[in-house]
Amino acid sequence: MNQITPGSVPRPDEPQADLAASVRRLAHTNVLVIGDVMLDRYTYGEVTRISLEAPVPILAIDREVALPGGAGNVVRNLTALGAATAFISVVGDDQAGSDLTGLVCGQPNVEPWLLVQGGRTTTLKTRLIAAGQQLLRADREQTDPIHPKLADRLVRIAMDAMAATSVTVLSDYGKGVLSADVPARLVEAAKKTGRKLIVDPRGSDFARYAGADVVMQNRQELSAAARMLVETEAQIVAAATYLRTQFNFGAVVVTRGNDGMTLVDATGSQHFPAEAADVFDTSGAGDTALAALGAALAAQLDLPVAVRLANLAAGISVGKVGASVVREADLLSALTPQHSALRKIVTRDEAVEQAERWRHRGWRVGFTNGYFDLLHQGHIQLLEQARASCDRLIVGLNSDSSVHRQKGVPHPVQPEAARAAVLASFACVDQVCLFEENTPEALIEALRPDVLIKGANHAAEDVVGGDLVRSWGGRVMQIDLLDEQLPKAGVPAVSG
Repeated sequence: MNQITPGSVPRPDEPQADLAASVRRLAHTNVLVIGDVMLDRYTYGEVTRISLEAPVPILAIDREVALPGGAGNVVRNLTALGAATAFISVVGDDQAGSDLTGLVCGQPNVEPWLLVQGGRTTTLKTRLIAAGQQLLRADREQTDPIHPKLADRLVRIAMDAMAATSVTVLSDYGKGVLSADVPARLVEAAKKTGRKLIVDPRGSDFARYAGADVVMQNRQELSAAARMLVETEAQIVAAATYLRTQFNFGAVVVTRGNDGMTLVDATGSQHFPAEAADVFDTSGAGDTALAALGAALAAQLDLPVAVRLANLAAGISVGKVGASVVREADLLSALTPQHSALRKIVTRDEAVEQAERWRHRGWRVGFTNGYFDLLHQGHIQLLEQARASCDRLIVGLNSDSSVHRQKGVPHPVQPEAARAAVLASFACVDQVCLFEENTPEALIEALRPDVLIKGANHAAEDVVGGDLVRSWGGRVMQIDLLDEQLPKAGVPAVSG
C-alpha cells in the first residue's frame, strides 16, 4: 500500500491556545476509514400537478446529484477538513458500484481500496426531492456479510493502512462489511499497531467492538445496547458508563440531537450543549461528527476538545441542505463572534449552500457584483436598492488578481481583504463572495440567484449572467445610479 504522507502534526505537548488553532490542525492529519459505502442519488425537481394514473405527485426533474454515502460520506467530510484519508470498503460488480468507485476515486487526498465482490448488490439510495422536501426514498441493498475470503483480504489491507495513518474509523451501517468477527480483528490490529480506533456502531451487539478507544452512538443506539432508559442526562451517563466498563471501551460519546453530546471516559462525564443555529436537514450529521472526531484525535487533540469540535461540526451540518460537508472555513466561521461582520465573507461553496438554505425558506436571493474599490455614494445606492429588491443579497467581489488583469497598475487601490470587510460592514449586504475570474458568470451559475442587480449604465444585453438568470425563471434588474463622486486629487478613479 502506498504511504499517505502526513502533514506536520504538532506535538501533543504543544499548547492548544484556542479552538480556532485546534481547527487548523485538522488539515495536517491522516485517517483510515473502514465501513459500508453506498451510493446516494438525489433527484431534484418541481411538483405542479397530480398524476391521472394514480393520486401521486408528478416530479418534473430539474437536476440529479450522486454522492458517496455511508462511510463514503465520512470520507467526504474528512477530505473537506483537509485530512488525508485511506478508505477500505466493498462494492458489487454492478453499475452503482462502478459509479461509486468513480466518485470515491475522484475525491482529492483519498487513497481508496474498494474491493469488488462478484454478484453483490451495491447499496443505492435514491431520494426524490421537491421544494426542499423528500417525496420518496427508494433503497436497493444487500446486507448479508461479505465473503469470508474478501473479509480476510480487507483485514490484511487494513493492517497495512493502519501503519500509514494515525487513527482508524469504523463506520458500520449494517450492510455487511463490518460483519462477523471483522470488527474484533480490526480492533486487535489497531492495538498491535498502536493506533487509536473509533467506532460508529450499528445494532445492539457492542461486544463486536470490545476494546475500541472511542465508541460514538446516538441515544437510541445507547438505550438498545445497554438495555437501559436514557431519558435524562444521569441515565445517559449511567448507560454509557455501563457499556464502557462492560466492553472495555476507552470512552463513549453519545450524540443527543438537539441536546448536544455527552462524553463519558475514565475521568467522568462531560455534557456539550448543541451548537446548531438552524436545523434544515439532519441527514449526514452523524457522519460529519464522526469525521471531525477522527481528524481531531489524529491531530492529537485532547478528547474533550475533539468532542467539542465534533459537536460543533454536527451543528453546522444540520444547518445545511442535503448531505453537505463541513469545512475548516465553516468551523472557523462558527467560532467567529456572532456580531462580527467578517462572518459574512464566505467561500463560493459556502455561498452556494447558504443560498440554497435561504431559498428553502422561501426567500428571494439577489446578486450584484463589482470591484468596489474606493466605495462612493453610487456604490452605496446600488447596494441599498439591490437589497430592497430581494430578501437576501450576495455581493460578488473581484479578487485583487481579477481587478489587476482588467484595470492594470495601480489597481486595485485597496486589497481584497479590505474591500470585502467594508462591504460586509453594510447592513444591506448579507454575504460577500470573492471570485478570481474576470467576470462573475461562473459564480452566478453556481448561486442561481432569483434576482440579478446591476446599474443602468450597463446595457441590458451586456449584463453578465443575465441570460443565465432568465433561463431559470429569475429576473434582471437595472438601477439608475447617482453620478459617481469625483475622486480626490492624486487618487485614481476606480469604478465598480
